[in-house]
Amino acid sequence: MKKIDMIVETHHMFTMKGDGVGYEEGKAVAVDKGKIVAIGTKGEIAKAYEADEVIDGSGHIVLPGLIDAHMHTTSSALRGVAQDVSNWMMHGAGPFLTNATRQTRAASGRLGIAEAVMNGTTTIGDEGPFEGPVCEFVNEIGVRGNIGCRIRSAIDRVYAPGELYDYDKDYTEETLGEAKEIFKKWHMAGDGRIRVMFAPQGPDFVSEETLYEAQQLASENNTFMYMHLSQGDRETKQMMMRYGMRSIDWLEERGLLDDRLIGIHLTNAQEYEVKKVTDHGARMVVCTTAIGVIDGIVPPAKQFQDFGGRVALGSDQANGNNEHSIFNEMRMTAILNKVKYEDPEVMPCWKVLRMATIEGAKALGLDDVTGSIEVGKDADMILVKTDVPAMQPIYTRPMRNIVPNLVYAANGRDVDTVISGGKVIVRNRKPVTFDLEKIFAEAQAAADELVPAAEAKFWEVNGANARYMKEGKL
Repeated sequence: MKKIDMIVETHHMFTMKGDGVGYEEGKAVAVDKGKIVAIGTKGEIAKAYEADEVIDGSGHIVLPGLIDAHMHTTSSALRGVAQDVSNWMMHGAGPFLTNATRQTRAASGRLGIAEAVMNGTTTIGDEGPFEGPVCEFVNEIGVRGNIGCRIRSAIDRVYAPGELYDYDKDYTEETLGEAKEIFKKWHMAGDGRIRVMFAPQGPDFVSEETLYEAQQLASENNTFMYMHLSQGDRETKQMMMRYGMRSIDWLEERGLLDDRLIGIHLTNAQEYEVKKVTDHGARMVVCTTAIGVIDGIVPPAKQFQDFGGRVALGSDQANGNNEHSIFNEMRMTAILNKVKYEDPEVMPCWKVLRMATIEGAKALGLDDVTGSIEVGKDADMILVKTDVPAMQPIYTRPMRNIVPNLVYAANGRDVDTVISGGKVIVRNRKPVTFDLEKIFAEAQAAADELVPAAEAKFWEVNGANARYMKEGKL
């Protein structure tokens, strides 16, 4: 009998192995040194292994850890300040974001990551400036990080509608230099569980030369260029003013579309542009809820998949979406695509569950280590409670109703246990490796710092929320 770290005993388990959801009943998973070493019946595993810890998942649904492929956790202290607003980036988030400091971003990042992990996310796909503290916290609590270090040429201020962004060479070099330093320090750190990407904020936010350099850095270092792409009509207007071309056509003409590009959103992409991106082997992250709130648009994830592309789910930021929950993204991606196409069979529940797990891992180039419960992969798993109204009753024949209820009824608060790299991060709905009360206090302090700095610009911009405040509607 071999001594190992952990056995997870299950009743209902979805491994994501194969083309479906890989349902297994009454199995156990053996874990040692962070890896899945065997999967078999409970009897087989008990006979072959003696574990330091046995987790009883028989009253739960066991799933691969969820993958949030695109987040801005360092905006989490701004939760709820930029909804229901046109010109979201400048008139909604702008007055607050332009006053963010390294300290407020660090506190925000810890809040966003903690929230995501409590909701079952084991891969944190973050993007933003000053990502060092994000890497530190990810490493400290023991989850996986897929981090995009923001590179930007446009001076960070609130721009008027139709105003061309001001590029600054020194600012470009500052952000590019910091991205290189974070890559050097953190890429493949934490026993390989942290990976770093080069992240030009968007083709409208950086110079052409900077895009070439980011592409070259991604190629030379075997990582990705991770970039907002065709993010909305705001980006399209900027590209037309500066270059006289739409983003995707412009990128293709310059050889900047390739299989190392992960494009975020594609909100304003036309069908022929979506096909161009997939034809070049680039990948997509869809943030359905955030784009629904920000732009009132359903991004072209179905088109991307129909053209053979790989699509992951992301929650974006709390000042757009309000929460970091992949359960919410699965539900909204399924429902809003049905509404968009007027077809109830579009985006079925099993497909969005795969997007939250193995398909998301494929889109990010992580499917060799995570995204499914298979021997040899990292032990990234979550246990979802079945003794909650949203999951009752359970049918296993003539069909199983578990996946439909996970997607259309369950939420992150139904996650009981989070295991990342064979380490228990959350147990019985309580964090093991981080202190929520401390994180909340730091986030509130960050918010208290941001408010006075943003107040004058908030009233000057006089967006929808300013008017609602004056009218007593908020």
